[in-house]
Amino acid sequence: MKKILGILGIAFVGGAMALGLNQLFSGKEAVPQTFEEQQKVHFTNQEEIADQPGVNFVAVSEKATPTVVHIKTTIESQSGEMGDVFDPFGFFDDPRFKQNRPQQGSGSGVIIMNNGYIATNNHVIENASKIEVILNDKRSYDAELVGRDPETDLALLKIEEENLPFLRFGNSDELKVGEWVIAVGNPFNLTSTVTAGIVSAKGRNINLLRQNSEYAIENFIQTDAAVNPGNSGGALVNTQGELIGINTAIASRTGSYAGYSFAVPVNIAKKVLDDLKKYGEVKRAILGVRIQDITAELAAEKGFDKIEGVYIPDVVEGSAADKAGIKADDVILAIDGEKVNKASELQEEISKYHPGDEVVVSIRRDGKEIEKEVKLLSKDGKKEISMEPNRDSKELLGATFENLGHQEKMELKIRNGVRIKSLSKGPLKEKSIPEGFVITMIDKQRVYTTKDVEKILDDKTGSVLIDGVLPDGTKESYAIRID
Repeated sequence: MKKILGILGIAFVGGAMALGLNQLFSGKEAVPQTFEEQQKVHFTNQEEIADQPGVNFVAVSEKATPTVVHIKTTIESQSGEMGDVFDPFGFFDDPRFKQNRPQQGSGSGVIIMNNGYIATNNHVIENASKIEVILNDKRSYDAELVGRDPETDLALLKIEEENLPFLRFGNSDELKVGEWVIAVGNPFNLTSTVTAGIVSAKGRNINLLRQNSEYAIENFIQTDAAVNPGNSGGALVNTQGELIGINTAIASRTGSYAGYSFAVPVNIAKKVLDDLKKYGEVKRAILGVRIQDITAELAAEKGFDKIEGVYIPDVVEGSAADKAGIKADDVILAIDGEKVNKASELQEEISKYHPGDEVVVSIRRDGKEIEKEVKLLSKDGKKEISMEPNRDSKELLGATFENLGHQEKMELKIRNGVRIKSLSKGPLKEKSIPEGFVITMIDKQRVYTTKDVEKILDDKTGSVLIDGVLPDGTKESYAIRID
């Protein structure tokens, strides 16, 4: 009997060890990686908002309001201009009276994870030297800018707090025109404001972002929920209490709400925010074609039987599309089975993928429908996604600068900074500033990326104060002179 019990005991221990080893080796892969995966774990046992007869936004508002934050920014001004001050004798033109007068900005943000990650618009925090986040319960925090993406006008912030309420991602692809939605934000510094409306249209391209970048993605949700200055970065929420968009812009000739507003669809935002968290930048896939909406006139000119799909007037040589055999005058009908009838819809579908991902592109050529397997590339033509954070280097003042990843900033206990990668002859080396030194501020202005360094130092002369940390985390300051 003892022998049998001993065998059973050994079997039990062995089974427990095997289970433990399985947890040990498989557990890492089971850990949720994306914001959406983390949300699904959290919301598994959460109750849904019950459908209510008639139009009733009480339950949705109660769920959404605590998740929307007020964002206040400080932008250090270097101009020393006195604005509209009456100064007939040029008194304030004297350099002794010029001061750095900080400007204040205001916007909104949405908590997307309970450990302090917040989505907002890039234009809300752009050029900010300080970002303050105020929760619905009036608690205030200094926020870290994790990353930003001007091409979708999105940014990701982080505050050091746990157990925060947050909104679950919805599916903006399933959103229908005519559905009720609410917009939550802080217009005109009026905190926790809720407005309601319907989805007026989808796939709107208003040429707001493309003015600054050829890779800008515009496929906005249009709604008639009232949105005003200060709502930017706030939540657009469906009647199930799910986040389906980030409020971004208004159509107005006066600067105030005039009937229509626009939001970045959450299905675009999810991928952008995940990339910003993981890499500090967006790893954007490029198809490599010029695209154009098909109109009745274009269809008649080209002899198309149907007004559907997206027309390709040109294919970039050596691009992903070119290598897959896609040609000029082809019409793209779908990406991996998702139909596209606007250039903005095609842009959104491609934006969901990374360089190296393979997609099936359905096209019509000479009246026949065919499919092409395309391996998407990055802007610089690479087939695979780089696991390294953005190393966009800039050479300035005899030094090469590079951006930092989120983990590197955590290790140095800083919220922002740009590293000096290498040094040659110039004012930085002359002051014995070492390679590896991380610049956090230049003349009291925070720097987040190499572009910030370039912008601040552009045309600057005279004495410049540089603050930062050494590779071991020690804080240090240097005064250099630029001739």
